[in-house]
Amino acid sequence: MYPFVFKPILKEIIWGGTDIRPFKGLEPSDAKIGESWELSHVEGNYSIVANGSLEGKTIDELIESYGAKLLGKKVMDQFGKTFPLLIKFIDARDNLSIQVHPDDELAQKRHQSFGKTEMWYVVKAAPDAILYSGFSSQIDADEYVRRVADNTIMDVLQCYEVKEGDVFFLPAGRVHAIGAGCFIAEIQQTSNITYRIYDYNRKDANGNGRELHTELAKDAIDYTVSDDYRTHYQSKKDEPVELVQCKYFTTNLLDIDQPMNRDFSLIDSFVVYICMDGTASICDDKGNELTVHQGQTVLIPAEVQHVSINPSPEAKFMETYIA
Repeated sequence: MYPFVFKPILKEIIWGGTDIRPFKGLEPSDAKIGESWELSHVEGNYSIVANGSLEGKTIDELIESYGAKLLGKKVMDQFGKTFPLLIKFIDARDNLSIQVHPDDELAQKRHQSFGKTEMWYVVKAAPDAILYSGFSSQIDADEYVRRVADNTIMDVLQCYEVKEGDVFFLPAGRVHAIGAGCFIAEIQQTSNITYRIYDYNRKDANGNGRELHTELAKDAIDYTVSDDYRTHYQSKKDEPVELVQCKYFTTNLLDIDQPMNRDFSLIDSFVVYICMDGTASICDDKGNELTVHQGQTVLIPAEVQHVSINPSPEAKFMETYIA
């Protein structure tokens, strides 16, 4: 095996924009691309290898063929033959609905699925772009139901103005929404279970509102209130900076203008690199080398122990694995 890149799965969505294709170096288009699924093992949306001798193979076929050599034995013990992360870019030109995702226990009980814990990294944002994360004041399940019914649920959601580099960790159960003008990289558990809480009373051409999952969401929501839902970190040049560490993924930010060596001999996990800016070559300990540019996502197999990253002249990555 070698470092893999995959064909992006572009999702044309009514609220999407036109920034994803040029960000990734693809031909521009007027199509409203809301999401690019960079690395997916969601049924019906399997990523397909775009480079090397295994070009054309799906992520599912790679797992069947290589198992722990690709994922890591520890990862397979925890998640089986499922690639446990879904990597996306999201370009929102309109406000997305207010949502919540169930945790593993509830998702397994209701949907035979993993839950969805996720994180956002703001790639860029319009001057007035906002997003929502968590509650701004304490409510309970009964008040939640009442506020959805009387259209006041927005009054108790925490709103943030955002800028490039902002990070939000969203454990399962936290209410959230991406606002218009946000371009985001998202790392999440492999799950497509979403409960829609509120959709601003928007109507379709026939005057119908979108389905809300009020009762399902009621039991999935974590009603705990925090002082601040933003993830704070200090960016550093040529030094890994931890953004998120949880049982589902660890994510570091690498902002480099010098070669960097990374040692993965102790983690027993695949590693994903999401190139946020610039260009770099990634070389593994087998001598395989791959040049990566902004907007590309690379999967490093678990059997790789060391990689070297050589920017030309600068590059910024999110590095993700299962610790």
